[in-house]
Amino acid sequence: MHISVIGTGYVGLVTGACFAEFGVNVTCMDNDAKRIARLEKGDVPFYEPGITELVAKGLKENRLSFTTDIAKAVDKALVIFIAVGTPPKEDGSADLSFVEEVGRGIARYMTGYKVIVTKSTVPVGTGEAIRAVIKKTQQEPIRFDIVSNPEFLREGSAIEDFMRPNRVVIGADSDQAVAIMKDLYRPLYLIETPFVVTDVPTAELIKYASNAFLATKISFINEIANLCEKVGANVQMVAKGMGLDHRIGSKFLHAGPGFGGSCFPKDLAALIQTGERNGLPMQIASAASRVNQNQLRQMVKKIREATGDVAGKTLAMLGLSFKPNTNDLREAPALALGQELLAAGAAVRVYDPAALEEACRALPKLQACRDAYHAAEGADALIIVTEWNQFRNLDFERLKSVMRRPLLLDLRNVYDPQRVAAAGFRHVSVGRPPLDPQ
Repeated sequence: MHISVIGTGYVGLVTGACFAEFGVNVTCMDNDAKRIARLEKGDVPFYEPGITELVAKGLKENRLSFTTDIAKAVDKALVIFIAVGTPPKEDGSADLSFVEEVGRGIARYMTGYKVIVTKSTVPVGTGEAIRAVIKKTQQEPIRFDIVSNPEFLREGSAIEDFMRPNRVVIGADSDQAVAIMKDLYRPLYLIETPFVVTDVPTAELIKYASNAFLATKISFINEIANLCEKVGANVQMVAKGMGLDHRIGSKFLHAGPGFGGSCFPKDLAALIQTGERNGLPMQIASAASRVNQNQLRQMVKKIREATGDVAGKTLAMLGLSFKPNTNDLREAPALALGQELLAAGAAVRVYDPAALEEACRALPKLQACRDAYHAAEGADALIIVTEWNQFRNLDFERLKSVMRRPLLLDLRNVYDPQRVAAAGFRHVSVGRPPLDPQ
């Protein structure tokens, strides 16, 4: 089978490279000529563990190719995945202009039956909107089917998520389209992956409902963390006690500075807008979004209180991407914190293993450093914002020797407070009592 993936961003490239690994012939199309030129050389324009090797393998074995020519991508493929961006508009609703543009391009060049699949996260009703766009643009009627096949890829572990998913969701109103999609995912039957086959609107909503629920878990535990600080409780033990209940589960019960990234904030906003358009306020989703915004303000307050105000202080910030194992800075808490601290008069020295260059372009006043210890030189406080593995076993004696003041603001609760205090540091975390040096 030959398929095409329109859009070579994070979702599109991972999808294309992984299907090529499944033995499918894949054409990835994008109208960014510079991006395609890089990809043809195996140069991946973002950081994701394993993706560079997978692209190189697909190219070498001639199962993966790249083009800027949508006519070529449409002509060759039986299945066409749409994986272009759906950025939020000012009101929070998803901007579908790129999706609709792809729909018109497919309509102009299709000469036979196609299965057209939305892989991008799109609001309910998008499948029908694409169907209308294609029918309106076709010069003569050619049969096609619309499928919703939402992605559930976590940045930092996207390849594993594609190769060994929790589930595959297929939304379609055609038995033929369902059969083709199942054939495409045939390798996953060997590992007994659950398949959810439903109609298009239900599949579209599954993605939004899933992300909204996960975002709500994060906001809930952050709100509990703030209460723990007021009453002297330990949020990590609260979360452990909750998570051992199988009805709740332990995932996404980790207190911190709030969620960021390309999915949760955007998808919450789009779900809220969908509810408003249908006369049904999404009250829980709205509350989760408000709590998340407030959590950043709580972190700024925590830093100010721990340092005795930040004006004139030097602060070392470790971790800039919104989560480990990615260079994605979209809605990253670290950037928002950095901006607030700079505006308040602090000097901010920063280090991140993958996102340093992009972050310093976004906030030029950040002082880029070569590693955690360089960042800590002369600092009044060390702030862990993103929990990269290399920050989990820092040499506290070395840090203490270069810092102006031994203060660790552990915004991801990476460290045992007793260990930090024993090393001579004051430890301030989220949802746990602060501990002075011993």
